Amino acid sequence: MRRKLIAGNWKMNGLTADGLKLAESLAQRAQQAADYGDPKPPACDLLVCPPFTLLWPVRDAIVGGGIALGGQDCHAVQSGAHTGDVSAAMLRDLGCDFVILGHSERRQNHGEDDATVRAKAEAALDSGLTPIVCVGETEAERDAGETLAVIARQIERALPISALAQEETGLVIAYEPVWAIGTGRTATPDQVQEVHAALRRHLADLLGAGRADATRLLYGGSVKPENAQELMVLADVDGALVGGASLKTEDFWAIATACPL
Repeated sequence: MRRKLIAGNWKMNGLTADGLKLAESLAQRAQQAADYGDPKPPACDLLVCPPFTLLWPVRDAIVGGGIALGGQDCHAVQSGAHTGDVSAAMLRDLGCDFVILGHSERRQNHGEDDATVRAKAEAALDSGLTPIVCVGETEAERDAGETLAVIARQIERALPISALAQEETGLVIAYEPVWAIGTGRTATPDQVQEVHAALRRHLADLLGAGRADATRLLYGGSVKPENAQELMVLADVDGALVGGASLKTEDFWAIATACPL
């Protein structure tokens, strides 16, 4: 059975004091739950992905607390003349286990395409990181009835299929409809399940049924405590990639504890 993953994408938020306060608060809650079952230990894995500047202090704050660390992006090569970039090897060296790739904000703000995402995912796998590859349609694409075609095209072009087929490396896919990110709008449970089921079927065609069944599919797009429970019970939803709600300990914890036992 796939264990759910609740991943917090802090985006470009937090100075050192803010990041430490949030990380320490989350680590304390996780430790209390582990020690005393207080009040209900989350039935999921926890991950935080702070900005690059906070990776080191957050790592130290969550060590031993059962919370994994991830980056928000990486370069496609491991070193060289790439001012302002961070490699997958550097993230791994800092203690990261995951990296978010292909988020719509990267695609929109930095012109990243599926080929770029695939190259970064290959670099992540080479460094021992689990890539969280984001896919999702725009509002215009959904209104045109193109959602499933867009999703299929994105995973065909953005996933390093050959590398994934060669060995049992880790992979997470996050479905984030662009029209629901930071807008307060959320896809309905039926819409989410339809896309996630189609994703898993397409993964089976690309990687085989066993691998598809083992791959965690996260939903992202204005996930919050109020809608987490109805999303986490869906058959093909294996967790959430959480944006704004991950910046508040109580909200992030409420989403985590919405995962069914």
